[in-house]
Amino acid sequence: MELRELGLTGLRVSTVGFGASPLGHVFGDVPRDTARAAVRRALDLGINFFDTSPYYGGTVSESVLGDCLRHAAVPRDRIVVATKCGRYKEGFDFSAERVTRSVDESLVRLGLDYVDILHCHDIEFTNLDQIVNETIPALQKIKKSGKARFIGITGLPLNIYTYVLDRVPPGSIDVILSYCHFGINDTSLIDLLPYLKSKGIGVISASPLAMGLLTDNGPPEWHPAPEELKLACRAAADHCRKKGKSITKLAMQYSLMNNGISTVLVGMNSADQVEENVAAATELSASGIDEELLREVEAILAPVKNLTWPSGIQQA
Repeated sequence: MELRELGLTGLRVSTVGFGASPLGHVFGDVPRDTARAAVRRALDLGINFFDTSPYYGGTVSESVLGDCLRHAAVPRDRIVVATKCGRYKEGFDFSAERVTRSVDESLVRLGLDYVDILHCHDIEFTNLDQIVNETIPALQKIKKSGKARFIGITGLPLNIYTYVLDRVPPGSIDVILSYCHFGINDTSLIDLLPYLKSKGIGVISASPLAMGLLTDNGPPEWHPAPEELKLACRAAADHCRKKGKSITKLAMQYSLMNNGISTVLVGMNSADQVEENVAAATELSASGIDEELLREVEAILAPVKNLTWPSGIQQA
C-alpha cells in the first residue's frame, strides 16, 4: 500500500484509509468477529489510517474500533488513528468545555493514550466564528496536553475551510477532511487544493462512492442528493454493469489518482470489502484506470457534474 505525506504533520498515511463508521452498525449489524477480521485484514494489507467519531453509531464505532485494534495487537506507532468532536448522537456542541471532555471520552472508548488527529466534526452546523474563537483554541490546548497530535476540521461545504483557515493563526489547523467532493461525479475539491497546500494543510477525502451513489445497490433512502443526481449515477452504474465492469472499482480508482490528496477514506465492514478496495488501489498502480470506461461514465454524469446538496446552517 502506497503511503503519502499528510500535509506538514510528518505522518505517512496509506492512500486507502479505513472508515470505521460501519463498525458502529450505521449501515446494518456487524458482528464483532467480522469487525475484528476487517481491521486485521486492513492491517495485513498495509492500511494504517483508521477514522472514527463518537457520532457514528452513538459511540459504538469508537468502542468497536478500539476493541479491534487491541485484538490485533498492533504497535501504536504503526497506526494513525483519527476521531472527532462536536457532533454527537444527541446533537452538536462545539463549546470548549464539551470538546475537552469529548476527547477524554473517546480515548477511553478507543483504549488509547492519544489520537493522531482530532477533527471538529461537520463545522457547518454551528456559527463558524465559534469554531475560530472557541473550539480551535480549546483543541490547541488538547494538542499541547498530548491527547491529540494534530487538529483537523470536517464538513461538506467547501467554503467553510477558507473561512476558518483565513481567521485562525497559522499552524492552528493541520488537516481537513472533505467528503463527496472528489469523485467521478464531483471534483470541486480540486479547485481548493492549491490554497490548502499554500497553508500547509493535509487533505483527506472521504466518500469516493458519494455515500452510495456510485454503487450497484444505489444510495440509502435517506441520501440527500437531488433526484437528478441519483438518476444519473444509477444510469452510470447500469452502464458499467452492462459492460461487465464495476462502477465501485472505477470510482475508487478515480479517487486515488490525485497526489494532492493524501488518503481516501472508505467505510468498510468486512475483510472482503477491505480486499476489494485494496485490490482496486493495487490494480491502479500496476495498470492504471480503464480510460475508455471512465470517459463513458464521465459523459453520462456530465449534466450533473459537481451537483451537490445543502448542509448546515445559514452562515451570517
